[in-house]
Amino acid sequence: MTINLEWLRTFRAIYETGTLTSAAESLFISQPGVSLHLNSLENFTGYKLFDRSAKRMVPTERGKALYNFILEPLDKLQSVEQLFGRSSQADRSTISLGMCFETFQYTLEEHIARLPFNLIIKFGDYPQMIHDLDKGVLDLIVTPHKGDQKNLEYEAFSKERIVLVCGSKLDSKPFRKAIKDKNLKEAATWLKKQMWYSTAADMEHMKRFWQLNFKYHIDFKPNYIVPNISSIVRCLRNEKGVSVIPDFLCREEMRSGELHLLWEGNNIIENTLFFGIRKKTIYAKEVDQVKSIFKQRMK
Repeated sequence: MTINLEWLRTFRAIYETGTLTSAAESLFISQPGVSLHLNSLENFTGYKLFDRSAKRMVPTERGKALYNFILEPLDKLQSVEQLFGRSSQADRSTISLGMCFETFQYTLEEHIARLPFNLIIKFGDYPQMIHDLDKGVLDLIVTPHKGDQKNLEYEAFSKERIVLVCGSKLDSKPFRKAIKDKNLKEAATWLKKQMWYSTAADMEHMKRFWQLNFKYHIDFKPNYIVPNISSIVRCLRNEKGVSVIPDFLCREEMRSGELHLLWEGNNIIENTLFFGIRKKTIYAKEVDQVKSIFKQRMK
């Protein structure tokens, strides 16, 4: 039995995203396919590589060791693949972009078919994206965080505000009255009785919003855990649930009345979004075209 390279790629995706669902999305394969690759790799190595919990895949010590061993070789192989693709299609350059899945869906997805160059999209966590940009694996990233690598530069282009939203069928009058009366205890009690949505990989928005505005750690669990924020928006439209999400991902639904802005909070959470690029790149023209799409979409 020989090792399959795709097993290692899948293993890395699970390690970096934390869930089988997120790994499947980043690799554009099915979740059963991800599970099959992981099972095959564990059978090959003879070791359990992850401890499976309800919310996250936690790497074992063997899993951590394997990840550290394969990370650099996989990065080098990806660079070879990209360079080969560029040289074999001289009339169409290829650039690689890093961003979160929801940002890709909201801004770039509908424009891909009309781009005059090839595109490789990578999803993952922001520290890894910054590392890949610095090493030449990615040509452009969209991130709310900046690294300190001297080879990189960042351009602010938009802001996202983390807000509490609800479906249009929810009767929010009691909550709005409590907020108007500055009765945060009553507002929190009302919110706990509602149907909450969150994502499988990340509850950070929800936890941070609650902590900053109600001054204590969140003490309840969401009712529904869905794959990503885009799923939350689709589930909430014209329904009764609530969630805490970036405002730019649901602007159209709020304009149409399918979702309502419930509360921005007394302590507003706002993040600046940056383009990250290398200071020297031969793909400045292609990168600028992608930037223009983002700037137009996120006005």
